Amino acid sequence: MNEIMMRRQFLKLAGAAVGGVGAAWVGAGAAKVAAQEGHDMSQMVEQGDWVAMDAHHQEGIDIFLNGIGSNPDFWGVPLEYEMDGDVKVFRLTCTEADWDTGGGMMFPAMLYNGLVPGPVMRATEGDRVRIICRNEMTQSTAVHWHGLRLPNNMDGVPFITQPPITPGTEFTYEFDLINYGTHMYHSHHNAAEQVTRGLLGAFIIDPADASREPQVDAEYVFVLNDSALGFTINGKGFPYTQPIVAQLGQRVRIRYFNEGLMIHPMHLHGLPQLVIAKDGFNLPAPYLCDTVNIAPGERYDVLVDCDLPGAWAFHCHILSHAEGPNGMFGMVTALVVQE
Repeated sequence: MNEIMMRRQFLKLAGAAVGGVGAAWVGAGAAKVAAQEGHDMSQMVEQGDWVAMDAHHQEGIDIFLNGIGSNPDFWGVPLEYEMDGDVKVFRLTCTEADWDTGGGMMFPAMLYNGLVPGPVMRATEGDRVRIICRNEMTQSTAVHWHGLRLPNNMDGVPFITQPPITPGTEFTYEFDLINYGTHMYHSHHNAAEQVTRGLLGAFIIDPADASREPQVDAEYVFVLNDSALGFTINGKGFPYTQPIVAQLGQRVRIRYFNEGLMIHPMHLHGLPQLVIAKDGFNLPAPYLCDTVNIAPGERYDVLVDCDLPGAWAFHCHILSHAEGPNGMFGMVTALVVQE
């Protein structure tokens, strides 16, 4: 079985694993990615045309390099808030629209405030927040605050803690931020479809005492997703992702969020990752690794000391999520250390 057929079979099985109606749209999204990766190269690869294969690999790299800096919002758009007394008020609107994962690859998506992933929510331990979610989609929804400690009636699970937010209505969540760290927000209604189609986002709570956090030169949000929109980092697939660009000697912090249906071991070439927190909790004994295995729902915080110059590949190490006969795709980016 050639690589393209193996990839198509893998994606077919990944879609089938969801089950029921969900399998249809997950399978459709995966099949669309598989078709893009196969296109007219399949016959060339089968014939052993290494020249064509190499040229296509280089084409993707060239697109990636030429696109550096072209998407300034790639690492996250902050969700602005307004103050109502001592309460920080955020607004989320759920809509349906086509989303471009890069190069005109369009998928039917669900969006928070017109974005996939949704805007980055950020506040401070001890804050009281009010989040007003309006549903302008064709199906009901709700928002779960993944990892946050809060009153049960604010947890965002229809028919357990609240009624669903039906089309054309809104629901208001209000609670105090108790536990700082790297958290998420996402749909918890028809979630296998709604989350993988884009109703997901990062929720970062900074500690009230800033001395509890490590000093870094920059911070990056990595929202991992799969299935309905293909394999993406922050809503885009390689070569339309963006690299981390750092100066020699800098330290960067990466916050990983796995909002997909599959495990994604994120591997950084050349530079070790110091894992300092899991699921929003600081680790008593941080550890070094080059691959962080991130299961659905998990969050990891890592520090990277940029002490070796060069362009270092950075990708999911389930290779069918990242590379095939037509070159790298999906969950691939790079860390570029400049002298």
